[in-house]
This record gives sequence, structure tokens and C-alpha cells, in this order.
Amino acid sequence: MLEVSDLKLVVDHAAEAVPEAVGRALKLAAGELLDWKIYRRAVDARHGRVMLNFVVHVSVVDEAAALANFDKSLCKVHPLPDRRYQELAGIIVRDKAPDLRPVVVGTGPCGLFAALLLARQGWRPIVLERGKPAGPRARDVTAFWRRGGEFNPESNVQFGEGGAGTFSDGKLYTQIRDREHRARWIMEEMVKAGAPEDILLKARPHIGTDRLITVVRRIRQEIESLGGEVRFETLLETVRRDASGKVTGVTLRGGEEIDTDRVVLAVGHSARETFVMLHEAGVSMEAKPLSIGVRVEHPQQVIDATQYGKWAGDARLGTAPYKFVHHGKDGRTAYSFCMCPGGLVVAASSEAGGLVTNGMSSYARAEANANAGFMVDVSPADYGGHGPLAGIDFQRHWEQRGFEAGGGGYFAPVQMIGDFLANRASKELGSVKPSYTPGVTPGDLRACLPDFVVKTLREAIPAIDRTLRGFAMKDALLIGVETRSSSPLRITRDPATCQSINTPGLYPAGEGAGYAGRIISAAVDGMRVAEAILKE
Repeated sequence: MLEVSDLKLVVDHAAEAVPEAVGRALKLAAGELLDWKIYRRAVDARHGRVMLNFVVHVSVVDEAAALANFDKSLCKVHPLPDRRYQELAGIIVRDKAPDLRPVVVGTGPCGLFAALLLARQGWRPIVLERGKPAGPRARDVTAFWRRGGEFNPESNVQFGEGGAGTFSDGKLYTQIRDREHRARWIMEEMVKAGAPEDILLKARPHIGTDRLITVVRRIRQEIESLGGEVRFETLLETVRRDASGKVTGVTLRGGEEIDTDRVVLAVGHSARETFVMLHEAGVSMEAKPLSIGVRVEHPQQVIDATQYGKWAGDARLGTAPYKFVHHGKDGRTAYSFCMCPGGLVVAASSEAGGLVTNGMSSYARAEANANAGFMVDVSPADYGGHGPLAGIDFQRHWEQRGFEAGGGGYFAPVQMIGDFLANRASKELGSVKPSYTPGVTPGDLRACLPDFVVKTLREAIPAIDRTLRGFAMKDALLIGVETRSSSPLRITRDPATCQSINTPGLYPAGEGAGYAGRIISAAVDGMRVAEAILKE
């Protein structure tokens, strides 16, 4: 078969337009197109027009002629690449599982997919999660959002089944190199677990929080059905090692010990107590860059009109996303992060007295506003401290300042863009109703952001508005603070074995360890670590 890509059609194309376009592009005579299937569809809103861009897999009578004669102005054509992820092909070298069961710490996408691969090979992993299962966790989180103040440091947006991604947009696209095609396999497994089938078709797929909870629960249930054990409300206290530094087991909060020689550390970017414990134990780690900023919130109708013009509101396109990068005059970069069309800004704290925001969308993306992280890059030199934990202290400082600026009770400080640009505090809000609960407090975001972040955001807003019209809308909202876009540190590991460089048997993995970002890349890294374990 052939893969026909970059095949563009108008939004309101007829049902038969795809095979007709393929025929024209490949210069096929009647009857020479034997079969076709849409592999991926994207919305292309560049250059002032809106088109649908297709990747189509086709079977034709004469592939050589099609490859030689296709119209290069209409499409690109290649032999269909092999995208099958051969599950653990050539990896298993043992006839039976080891005597000591591997321990996986964390049930985010990294931990879940590492445990799933291990379980399917009969290794019966023990999976530890400090938070609660998805259902009770969701009840805790929604109660906190609705009433405020009832914050549970062990069951929140950061901790619990599914990890931080459970309460997000559920985005499933990534820019990582994926020569082994693990990402496609992951999405196929998610569909089997209840995700919408259209995630296999869309170029920028998402599940949504309302569907993602079911997906992670079903993957966990499969791990358990294969002999794995998933233990909730179980906090890793220490990693035990012998005199040579090799892992010999773990100790849990309460004193229980589990003997093991393999620990997959997939704890996520907010497991601060675990990072401190590992650092004090001498596990090699280093500070890494992060970002800090705000959530920016606009009416979704404004974004739809800007991006899609006359097609705004068309069901075939859905709610419009956006993405931007602005390179500041002083070398700082401002950029959009985790953009949530038709979504909500949510409270995402993991520590008492700290204010953290994030974005979330349901599968329908039907809320009134669009929001995105509006972030500025931060280097370890900005942390004001030394050592691998300095980034945690930096995050915590601004989260506490955000809590104070909001007036307590996990109310978020908010400022209208017009006031922000005019260097004055907001005393009241305009036409844009904030989606954040438990509530917001109008004020001045200079109280809870570093000066260099404020400067870069102010410079970026008018520049972004030149291409994303309406972005500088005076009533649009900046809601502080967002600090958890990535881990503040990296637990260094050997690239070949995926083990800590000074703690054999410890496998730092995923976003918290500094090797991934977002759902798919974290799941891919979990698979990569599991494969490394199975190759030993």
C-alpha cells in the first residue's frame, strides 16, 4: 500500500471527495484505486484559510507508476511505512519471571504502561500509588473545587490514579522521536480501554478528563488480572540499598518493607518528598530548567473566530486551539502550554498554603472559555539557590506568594490583560467570567510572579496579538500561578540501561524524573524502561 499525505480538501467537501482527490493526485484511471482508508485528519488554519489535511492509505493497481507520476503540488506519496510496535519482540530472554517482583512507583501514564508491559510478560509488578483510586480521587478533587479549603495533600490534581494528566485535556500528541511507534500502540491500547476511537484519526487527539478516568481504571484492572498488585494510599518512604548502592527493596510509610531488586520510579513532577528523600540518600540528580507563568483565559468564541473565520462554530472543526512562541528581546521565551479549548482553569495544588493552576477539558470541549498556560522559561541560574532541589524551592516560593495574593482559601489572583499591560491592579473584572473555582481575587500579578516573567509576558502579549487576533483583549484574564509545567530536576540515568547512574536497580522514568512531558511521552518512557528491564 501507499501513504498519501498532505492531501488538502475544503471543510465542506462531499463524502466522495477523498477518493476523488486521491485519484487526481496519483493520476489514476477509473478502477485503478482499489482501496483507501483515512489514517489521519488535521485542521490546517494557516495562511488565512481553513482546510482539512488528510493522510490516506491506498491500494492501487500499479504502485510504481503512482510513485513516479503523482502530482507533487497536490500531495506527497511514499510506500506505506511499517508502524507496528512489535510488543517486546526480541526482548524476553528468560523462561520465567524473576523471584523478586518489580516495584513500580506511581500510576500516571508512565507507571501504568511500564506495569502493563511487565504484567503481560508474567512479572506480576507491585504498583504503589500515594493517592486514591480514580473514583474516590475525583470526588475529593471536585469537592475541593466546589467548596474550597477542603484540601487533601494526598488526593488532589497531582496525586492519585492516572497522575496529573487525569485532570487535564487528555492530549495525546507529542513531538518526541518515536521510531519504534510506541505512541500509536499506546493510543490503540487506550481505545481498547474505552478511549474514543477518533484519537486514532485526529492529528491532535485528546480524550478529556471525563473519558480518561475510565481508561486508566481499565488499564489498572488488566494489570491486576495478570497478577499485578496495585496498592493505593501507599507512600514510598525509602529505597533500601546494599553497601554497593544496589537496590534491595523499598520501605513504605508505616514501616512495611518489600524486597525487590528493580524499582521503576514514575512519581510525576510534584513528588517533592520523594525527591528530597532520594537526594538525601545520595541518588544522583541535577537541577533542570522549568517554566513559570499564568493561565490566560478568553471566550472560546473569540478564539474560534480568530482561527477559523467564517467556519467558526462548524461541528466538523470543533473548538479551535492555538499555539504560540514569542522570543523576547532579552533572550527569554514566552509560549503557550497545555492549551485547553472549551475548558476550565482548575486548582492544582499539592501542598497546603500553595496556589497552583492548571487547565482541563472534557471530551466535548464545550465550556464557554478557552485557556492555556502562558509560560516563561526559567533556568537554574534564576532559582536563587544551589543544588538539585533549588527548583522546588523556587516553585514553592511563588506558589505561596500566589496563595497570599489570592487572599487564602485557594482563591486565585486574577488580572485583566488591559490592566496588566497598563501596570495597574484589577479591582473588578469585565465581560470574561473566570472558570476557576473555588474563586478568584482581582489584583496585581506582580505580587506573585518574578519581575522577569512579568516583563516577558508584557512584551509578548501585543506581539502574539498580531498573529492571534483578540489575544490582547482587554477583558481577557491572566490567572496566577502556573508552576508545574515540568519537573524541576532530572534523576540522572544510564541511557542504555535506564538505571540510575549510581543506584543500580533504580529506574527513574517519566516526567518526574525529567525524561518526558505530557501523557504520551511519559507513557512511551515507561514502556522504554520496562523494555530495558525485560532485556536484562
